[in-house]
Amino acid sequence: MRWVHNRKKNIERQKNKLVIRILLCLLVIAAITVLSVFAYKFIHSKVHNSNSIAALYDNWEKYDYQRVYEISTAILADKPLNTTARIFHGYSSFFLAVSQTDNSVTENYLKDAQKSLRIALQNADEDKRGQLEYMLGRTYYYKDTSSNYQYYADLAIKYLLLAQEHGYSSDDISECLGLSYAALGETQKSIEAFGEALLVRESDTLLLAIAEQYYKIGNMANAKAYLFRVRDLTKNEDLILRTSFLLGEIFVEENDLEAAEKEFRSILQKNENSADAHYGLGVLYEKQGDNAKARAQWRRVLRIQPNHEGALKKMSDL
Repeated sequence: MRWVHNRKKNIERQKNKLVIRILLCLLVIAAITVLSVFAYKFIHSKVHNSNSIAALYDNWEKYDYQRVYEISTAILADKPLNTTARIFHGYSSFFLAVSQTDNSVTENYLKDAQKSLRIALQNADEDKRGQLEYMLGRTYYYKDTSSNYQYYADLAIKYLLLAQEHGYSSDDISECLGLSYAALGETQKSIEAFGEALLVRESDTLLLAIAEQYYKIGNMANAKAYLFRVRDLTKNEDLILRTSFLLGEIFVEENDLEAAEKEFRSILQKNENSADAHYGLGVLYEKQGDNAKARAQWRRVLRIQPNHEGALKKMSDL
């Protein structure tokens, strides 16, 4: 009987141990479940906070346009009409566009910018309209200057003028307007806009742009005056060469052939393969009545630049 009693006690102990083990397993499972829930909520909260409007402002202040673009994209996926996210998306897209070297990437960012800024304009408060129109104008201006064809200058002008009408001001508006008018061939409006830009700041590129517009309307005196100011101001080699070429063209038209040749030769000393300088010399020789030397220069132009419009026309006319 004692043996039976001991066996019952052993069975009872084993049952108790099994119950304890089961309870411990349940406690561990419960603990893991609770920790998992807290971990999920913590991670979800972090992700949510990192894709918040506050995060947009924070990263904008750090000039992290890529992160602003990513956060605004995430917000707009859930709330496509969120005006604040649209504005940040448009602005960051523009600044990413101007920093690219691949034209196709630039084009995609500019499309993003224009889409978001247009949507933002539909719902924006009145006090934000001017700035949004300015930024939209800048996107079209940059798209026009970065593409091979001037298809967007009119839209750049439209939105930049609207920005001014709504009280927004920026130092570069007049210069952008001047260049956009120039792209459309509206020379007088271009000169007027450039004149306003000069009141804000004087730069070598602006002075050269004004000179080019005066040359187009045949005002050689003003064109030369601005070109001489460029020459005094700039250290940019490309602008120096462009200034010399335009001065050479003006001197040819004024029949000051010695001064013209000096300008064209100065270009060739720095770049013997300048198609424009060789073309200018050809025109100069033609004026002197030496058609053989003129043709020699134009043939050289076409070896350097086979599609040079001026040289092709001259060779076909002779």
